[in-house]
Parts: sequence; structure tokens; C-alpha cells
Amino acid sequence: MLGKWTKSIMDHSVSVRERQFRLLTGTNIAAFSLLFLLGLFLGKNTFNRMMLAGYILLVAGIRFWSLKSRRVSAGSIGIAVLLVLFVSFNFFTSGGMYGGAPVWFVFCFAYISMVLSGMQRNILLAVCLLSVLVCHWAGFYHSDTVMEFSMQFAFYDLTTSVILVGALICTMVLFQNFVFREESRISNQQREEIEKLNQSEKRFFASMSHEIRTPINTIIGLNEMILREDVSDEVAENARNIQGASKMLLTLINDILDLSKIESGRMDVVKVSYETGAMFSDIINMIWIKAKEKGLEFHMDIDSSIPSMLCGDEVRIKQILINLLNNSVKYTSEGSVTLAVRCERLKMNQVRVYYRVSDTGIGIKKESIPHLFDAFKRVDEEKNRYIEGTGLGLSIVRQLVDLMGGEITVNSVYTKGSDFLVTLDQEIIDGKALGQFTLESHGKVNERAQYQQSFTAPEAHLLIVDDNEMNLIVAAKLLADTQVKIDTVKSGAECLRLTQTKHYDGILMDHLMPEMDGIACIHALRRQEGGLCQETPVIALTANAGSDSQLLYKKEGFSGYLAKPVSGMLLEAAVLSILPEELVVVSEDGGQTEIGRDVLMFDQKLRLPLTITTDSGSDLPEELIEELGLSVCPYYVYTEKGRFLDMVEMVPDDLLAHVMEGRKGHSQSPEMADYEQFFARELTRAQNIIHITMTKGTSNAYRNAVEAAKSFENVTVLDSELISGGTGMMVMYAARMAKQGASKTEVLAALKSMRRRIPADFIINDTQMLYQAGRFPKGMKAMCDALLAHPIVGIHRNRMTMGGIRFGDFGHAGRSFIRSLLKKSRDIDKSAAFIIYVGMNEEAIAQIRQTVLQYCAFEKIYIQKASAAISINCGPGTFGLFYLRKEKQREFM
Repeated sequence: MLGKWTKSIMDHSVSVRERQFRLLTGTNIAAFSLLFLLGLFLGKNTFNRMMLAGYILLVAGIRFWSLKSRRVSAGSIGIAVLLVLFVSFNFFTSGGMYGGAPVWFVFCFAYISMVLSGMQRNILLAVCLLSVLVCHWAGFYHSDTVMEFSMQFAFYDLTTSVILVGALICTMVLFQNFVFREESRISNQQREEIEKLNQSEKRFFASMSHEIRTPINTIIGLNEMILREDVSDEVAENARNIQGASKMLLTLINDILDLSKIESGRMDVVKVSYETGAMFSDIINMIWIKAKEKGLEFHMDIDSSIPSMLCGDEVRIKQILINLLNNSVKYTSEGSVTLAVRCERLKMNQVRVYYRVSDTGIGIKKESIPHLFDAFKRVDEEKNRYIEGTGLGLSIVRQLVDLMGGEITVNSVYTKGSDFLVTLDQEIIDGKALGQFTLESHGKVNERAQYQQSFTAPEAHLLIVDDNEMNLIVAAKLLADTQVKIDTVKSGAECLRLTQTKHYDGILMDHLMPEMDGIACIHALRRQEGGLCQETPVIALTANAGSDSQLLYKKEGFSGYLAKPVSGMLLEAAVLSILPEELVVVSEDGGQTEIGRDVLMFDQKLRLPLTITTDSGSDLPEELIEELGLSVCPYYVYTEKGRFLDMVEMVPDDLLAHVMEGRKGHSQSPEMADYEQFFARELTRAQNIIHITMTKGTSNAYRNAVEAAKSFENVTVLDSELISGGTGMMVMYAARMAKQGASKTEVLAALKSMRRRIPADFIINDTQMLYQAGRFPKGMKAMCDALLAHPIVGIHRNRMTMGGIRFGDFGHAGRSFIRSLLKKSRDIDKSAAFIIYVGMNEEAIAQIRQTVLQYCAFEKIYIQKASAAISINCGPGTFGLFYLRKEKQREFM
């Protein structure tokens, strides 16, 4: 199809050039034929008429030859040269500057510009310009070179030439406009065809993946049932060979799918937080046994200083390392394979990780290294013809590394071994060092002489949904020994019918099903009125595998996904992860859980129905964050030294000291991508999120969070219309409601009412920081400094405004501020209050607390230092008091 599309483009461009050539040469012949007839009518001399006739015949001949031989470009050049020569000669035989020749020079310029291109056009334009200069110079300084004509003939010749040249140029411009519109139309049509082609290709590969994985799932599943039985050695060996061949076919399918996604630009980098130790353990479990089977030594040398948790595309990093290690094992017949990892700190929150895979194998010839990363290319094929593989692995590695902005290099000595070095930059999530990591402490070779189920759960109920009857049989057989009570259905509609009347502890659901697919079914399941499985964890048991599956299924609310074909061990591990612990008896002798790239659990069994999140600018007290299990998305703080995470890498006191020294610093809300990662991470522990931001008038946090939430169906972003501790108060009350089982609708309704009843005011000691942040006018600052005035700033209609002024000593002003807030204490909810401060000592804070209790006996007063993002705008000596006013009818708490 792509070849047809390319040929159609070429054919179209050729036809456009031919049409242009036909039109321009035809109008050229017509115009000069008219001049020839005019010459007969005006009595032009015989010599001129012969010249015109000869020119017309030559142009017609070149036109005929060019079209017949398909040499339009050569014909265009020939006619352009002929036109310049004819007009130049005609200048001297038709009245010179007083005849029509100068006008025809204009036509020459237009004709050459429209018909020719590149160097040919530039040369002929220069020749035409030179001809004009020479002709006019000769006509002016050597008038005897121009044949004399009557003024009447010159007048008619000039008039006719102007009309004809004008008509010709108009025709050429109109044609060029027509060509442009036609090209634009065809370009849009071709773009639509390309998009359709891409969609068709995407559907084809998705369908191929699904259709091929489905029968492989049956083969591997039923083959595993044979291996579980007490069969003869010959049958067991045949079954193991079937298993190996099936896995090889599966690897080939995965490689082809990945390559197609990379080349079509559909492969995305999905950054997540991951534990480095867990990733290296997975790699050991997948590679060590392969090396052992070939009699090779497998060594690991992991830098003990590497952070224990990083942020990157763990799935792709693991795929890169496993591809390289698999290659090393395949091409090494004796000796060892080594994985060495080193890290280098780039910034406070970023490291550069060096992954080195080396072996003592056959090595690579020097002349083969440039072709090493070519798709479908296998170097030294004569020597490697007995080693299985497609030549896709290293090509995918190179493209994945490029996609993540990294580098890969190779050093090799033929017959001595190879050394691959991959360099990737990653962000630090937990800076704690990984520590000593050894093969002996983390490597587990999975060797089971005899199958034994990893758990039993005779009281558990499981529902399996798949439109393929054989898949249902295989899954039920593989789980038979766990004693789980299993129901199977072949459609989403049947699933909803059963869940309406029966509770299941877990559901395995296929994605691609007719009529109602798995995603539509889980959405209907969660909204099912009176349904008994609205909170039941659901695993996507699917043949629709790919790098984007993780993000897709997480967004849609699945507890995890398990890619077909699935082994009994993986299936048991997935089911075990979602069943209630009280229903499960774990087998002591069960085999090790084998978690590879085809299974990913999102810990749905730990997911809360609703969680409340916020930003660091809400100034939540640390004890509340810990008590309520809240997650906070940090703001950024910028200084000359770089970018830092608010309250994580930069504390307020350090920032204040930095700014008070006269150096620059400012805060910035999280970007949309930061929120996307934050929400994706939080959805692993909760089914719904309410994210509460500070008022949208003070930063871009609300707008960025709303844009990020569009990628998730179950994330709601609420503008608190408050700042600092006011937002924190809302978060605290919302989190307590969620913990007591309130629904998302109830929490949102309470919050919308609550934000009108929380004062959000600060009293400012020194207005310098407000002025530097551009939030306070220079004249107002000068007045406050002169009168010892302390402004009270708050939020009104999403804008920071000044709500009052207190004069005199700041201690007196602070007491007056507190008294004005708490004078109607009977209308105040006395369960809790926040005191948020900036740059104050313990004695001053104690005095503020004592004054607050003097006017209102709060049950609990939380005292919290303002975040760096707030501190940089308010300055030292600032404090605010936040509480909730009562409503006539007390809200659910």
C-alpha cells in the first residue's frame, strides 16, 4: 500500500509538470501566432514574419518532442533559451525601446521563473537580464543598430504586446494558483490516507498480537497441564520443547510489535517510580538460569551508592538490559557474562546511571560494528547461523535508548568478547543508597521438580470473563489446584448479570471482546446500581500486550494486567495478589513467584475508594500528613544553584537566608507532566482522587492539575479559592470524611460549602518580600515602612488583596489581628486551627498560640512552618490563623 501511495505522488508530480508545460508552451505558441497574424495585417516586413513563423514552428516541435519523450525539463530549458534569443533579436527588428520587445522581456522573466527551478532558472534569469542590458544599451547609445519602423506600427506593436503579455502572465499566475490549490487538496487527501494507513497498521498489529497470543496461550497453558502430570520422561521432554518453542515465538512477536511502534512514533516513555533493587532482582531471576544452563558464570557488580528508588521507564530499562544480557548469553559458549551498574550524581534530584553488559563470547568484527544496531541484520551470519534470533533485539535496544534520551556504545574484540555501555539520566525519588547488592542475596533460580500450587483458597470466588472458550478452559484448569470457586462467562453483559446478584473476590477480564470490551465492562461494573462487585479488584487478562498497556489499564481502573500467554505460576501470583488475605492459605512449598514483563500488579487490593491529595503550598502540618496518609505534590523552588523540590530538597529557612542575602529565588507550581505522574502513582492506592489546590489566582497549579486530570477518568481537581493553611484545612476535613467512608460526591459538596467558611489571611511584618515578588506596589511599601504599618493580605475572588492594616509594634499588631479574627468565637468550630508562620522563633510562636487560646479554646492547634513557596512571597515574621466557621447545620465530620 505504501508503494502505491509513493508511486501516486510521483505520478501526480509528473502530471502537474506536464500540465504546466502544456499550458505555458501552448499559450506561448498562441501569443506568437497572434503576433504573426498582426504582422501580416500591419504589413510587417517579410524577415520579421519569417522569424515569427520559425520561432512558432521550433517551439511547437520542442513541445511535441518533450511530451512524447517525457523530457519536460529539457524542453522547458530549450524553449526558454529560444524565447530569450528571439525576443533579443526581435528588439532590434521591431522598433527597439519604442516597440513591444521590452514588454516581451518581462514575459521572459516571468516564464523562466515559473517553468524552471534551481540552478537552471538562476542561469537563464542572469542571461535574460544580461540580454536586456545589452539590448537597451545598444538601442540607446547605438540607435543605428535598430531597424526603423513607423510610429504607427510601433504604437500597435507596443499596445498588442502589453495586452498579450498581460494576458499571458495572468494566465500563468491563475494556473499557478490552481496548481497550488490542487496540490493543497491532494496533500490533505494524502495526509488523511497516511493517517488511515497508520490506523490500519495499528489495528493490524493489535489484531495480530491478540490473534496470535490467544492460540499460544492455549498451547502453553495446556502444555503446562501435561508437565504437571506424572508422565514419562519422553513426554515431559516433548512438552518442555513445546514450551521453549512457544516462548521463542512469543519473544519474536513482542520484538516485531515494539519495532513497529517505535518506527511509527507510537512508543511512549512512561516514567514511574521504581525500586532499583527490585528491578535488578527481576533481571537476575530471568537471566541467571539461562546462563547456568549453558555452564556460564553470571556476575553482578552494582554500585552500592545508587539511589534505592528512581523515576524512569522501568519496563523499558529492564527490556534493554534483558535484551543485552540475552544476547551475551546466546553468543557466549564459555566464560562469563557480567552486569555492572554505576551512577553519577548530576543534580540534587538527578543521577546518570551507567549500565555495562560484558561477556567473554565470540565478539564482533570491526567492520560489523556499524551495522550492529540495524533491524533484521545479523552480523557474521556464517558463524552464527546456529544461534536462534531475528536480528531485532539490538535495533530495539538502540531505539529505546534514543527514545529515553540516553546513549549506547559498544566495544568488542573479535573472538575475545563484547562490552555494551548504556547511559541514562533519571530522577531521584528516594536518595537512600541501595547498599550491598549481591547475586547470592537476591538471585533465586526457579527450579521445581514437581508442580505445587502456591496457595489454596476454597472459600474464595473468582469470575473469569473471556469471549474465547478455550481461554476460559485453560485459565480454569491452571487454577484448579488452588480450590478457588470459579465461574466463567463469555461476554461483558453476562459478567454484569452475575455481579448484580453474586459477590466475587476477584475478576479476571479479557480486554478485546465483541459488543462490550473489558474497559467498558469495568466502567459499567463500577457504576452498577445495586451491584455486589463495585469494589472488587479486576485484572486485565489480555492478549493486547504492549508498552502502553501499563498506563492504559492503570488509568481505566484495573488492579493490574496479565499478558497472554500466561503460565500457571503467573496466573496464581496475579490471583493471589487480589484475593482477601483471610481467604488464602499460602503453601510453604509453593514455587517462587515468577514476575516478568508480562505481568504488572497495581495493588488494587490495597486501593482505597477515595483519597485526598494536595500540593506543598497547602502547608499541611507534618503530623496530619502522617496521621491521614496524605500525598503531597511538591512545588518547585528555583535559585541560582538550580531547581529544587519544595519541602523535600529545599526548606524554607534555607530559601529565606538565600533571598535575604539579595540573591534571586522564586517558586513555581508543578507542571502538567508532574501531575500526570503524581496522579498515576496515587491511583495505584486509590480508586478515586480529589486533588485540592490553592486558588488559581496565585499560580498555575489548578490549571496544570486540571489538564493532567483529563487523562484520568477518576481524578477530580478542586480549586480551594484559598491559600496556604486555608487549603490545608480543607484537605484535613476532606481526608477525615474519606477515611470515615464518605463518597466522592459527599466530600465535594462539603468542600464547596466549606471554602466560604475558612478565613485565609496573613499579617505581614515586612513587605519587602511581597514587593520583590511583584505582589505589592512600591508606593504602598514605602507608606507601610514609614508608618510602621503591617498589611493583612488574603484572597478575594481568586485574587490576593489587602484586607486591612495594623499599626505599631508587630507584637501588638499580631494580637490585634488575632482578636479581630476570633471575636465571635461562638460561631467557630473549635475542633482544630492552623497557625502557619514564616521565619519566627519558638518564643514568638508560643506567644501567638497563647493569644489564640485566650480568645478561643481550640481543641487542637497545629503549628506549621510555611512551605518555601509561601515563604518566598511573604517574608520572615509573617503568620496566618486558619479555622472553620460553623454552619447552622453541622456538616458530616
